[in-house]
Order: sequence, then structure tokens, then C-alpha cells
Amino acid sequence: MYYDQISVGDSASVEKTISESDVYLFAGITGDLNPAHVNQAFAETTKFGTRIVHGMLTGSFFSTIFGTQLPGLGSIYVSQSLAFTAPVVIGSTVKWTVTVTEKAEKGRVHFACSGTTADGTEVVKGEAVLLPPRPPKA
Repeated sequence: MYYDQISVGDSASVEKTISESDVYLFAGITGDLNPAHVNQAFAETTKFGTRIVHGMLTGSFFSTIFGTQLPGLGSIYVSQSLAFTAPVVIGSTVKWTVTVTEKAEKGRVHFACSGTTADGTEVVKGEAVLLPPRPPKA
């Protein structure tokens, strides 16, 4: 979608069940081998009592929406703020939603971002600014 096609209130979502292999692949790609994510015996000693999904893995699904749905192909991330409000355990299904909150100067679009588990617990929230793709020149 181009800037002129976007309206305040527009929204899009994606949903996924985060698997053990998702966590291990993310750990391998990023090098974040924190035992809270990859070592069950260690994780059982934490306040969560089990392994939890990397916060940044949880937050990264907003990029999926921005790059494929709203604004979509050709969008450029300008900024993202995130707060991780509850742990996500492996096997949880999370629904990520972004909503346009403002159309600003220089073609920038502001979004509210939220991720919730199937039971309605918000696990991540934040704000993002994107540059939608420009229409092709005539």
C-alpha cells in the first residue's frame, strides 16, 4: 500500500504457534544461547519454570506484517519500540496486530503494535514508524 492508500485505523494481523525449532533456529542465527531459552534444566530454576521464547523473536513478527501486508512489499522500517509484558512459552500461539495511529510528515506512518496469546494475554507491545513504498514514477 502507498501512503495515500493508508488510513488511520487500518489494521493487519498474523498468527503463529512458536515451536521449539523456531527458538533453536533463532538462537543459532543470533547467537543468543541464553539458557532461559535453550536449556530446560536451567529454565526450571527460573521464575518462569520452563524455557521461554526470546523476546526479540516474539517482537520480530511485526516485521512480517509490515513487509507483507501493511504497508506491504517495499516498506522500510524507520523505528520500533517494544515492551515485553509477559513471557511466551514454547508452543504458545501468538497473534500480532498492527494498527495505523498517525500519518506523519515525509510519508511516515506510525503504528501501534500488540502481540497476544490465545488466552488474551498481551506479551509484547510497542510502536513502529514505517515508510510505505512509493508509487512507480509515470
